[in-house]
Amino acid sequence: MMSSATASSDGITLHPVQDKGALDRFIRVQWAILAGDATWIPPLLMERRDHLDRKKNPYFRHADAQFWYATRNGTPVGRISAQVNRGHLARHDDGIGHFGFFDAVDDPDVVRALVETASDWLKERGMRRMRGPFSLSINDESGVLVQGFDTPPSLMMPHGRRYYGTQLEAAGMAKAKDLIAYDYRAELELPAGPMALVKKLEQEPNVRLRQLDMRHFESDIAAVLDIFNDAWADNWSFVPFTQEEVRYAAHGMKPLIAKDLVCIAEIDGDPAAMIVSLPNLNEAIADLNGRLLPFGWLKLLWRLKVSGLKSARVPLLGVRRKFHGTLMGSALAFGVIDRIRRAHLSRGTEHVELSWILEDNAPMRRMIDALGATPYKTYRVYEREIA
Repeated sequence: MMSSATASSDGITLHPVQDKGALDRFIRVQWAILAGDATWIPPLLMERRDHLDRKKNPYFRHADAQFWYATRNGTPVGRISAQVNRGHLARHDDGIGHFGFFDAVDDPDVVRALVETASDWLKERGMRRMRGPFSLSINDESGVLVQGFDTPPSLMMPHGRRYYGTQLEAAGMAKAKDLIAYDYRAELELPAGPMALVKKLEQEPNVRLRQLDMRHFESDIAAVLDIFNDAWADNWSFVPFTQEEVRYAAHGMKPLIAKDLVCIAEIDGDPAAMIVSLPNLNEAIADLNGRLLPFGWLKLLWRLKVSGLKSARVPLLGVRRKFHGTLMGSALAFGVIDRIRRAHLSRGTEHVELSWILEDNAPMRRMIDALGATPYKTYRVYEREIA
């Protein structure tokens, strides 16, 4: 860990985050860079602090991380993080370290200073390549927005300036993978083919499609994430949720989650497929400027519980691997999707974001295309050699 700030000849100073005050300055860099962007939604400061709290977030049980913010003549001009995720290394054994929380002014010197600082930190810890941004992991906010700047980001999805990708490439980064977000209108009924599969599925005596049981909330969420870990196991750069992270995710989702917006498909009583959708919190906090006090709490509760929101996001969708490539697998996927589509329609939801999908995940993209969903945002993950 760096013990002090480092300054360059062009006046750029990199400050390592070592205390709560520095962490707040690190978080608030986004306000300096993205203020004036009509489609940026300031995150809740309280949530960001919790996410980066090494005592609260179980990510830090299996990862080392360092954060920096950059200033020039005292003015914030950027930030970045570097992470060594031992969970990723144990699974992939590829010598890849991660970077994240990338924001910067449109200045190649600033971006280069940030990237090189993160790169040096990773190299000192034996990493051979760096990949990101992941803030903190691939199961959190991932990628740099490269297409779809005209609409606000959905819940737990990143946002940035149009030049971020160009400046990262100028600093030596290259595309590793694109992640696609789809817009799905809740009013769109399933086409005839998928609906026929769903109707047949519903007639199977050993198949049950059920909503979340709030009496067994933690065990149901654990079942959901177990399906996710299995369904996504072969995906690029995948890192499974640990048991601690399952409990942490359950705790984090509980204030937002509604029983009818989660569907679990069971075969002979065993969970086989699932979908989780969440109200788009970003829609509710867009005008709070990151703060819940003094009156933000009242506005948030009113919008979530009374007036309702018009948008939502599906962050988790999965079918166990043993059903991949089968008619049963397709029926399970379409079945859980249709259940939450109808639930959202009854709530007045108009748009549901399905995100994110790997650009080369052809089976999933074909299924989403069959629903009539439209790709509307692209996020790019970058990497470069550092050894």
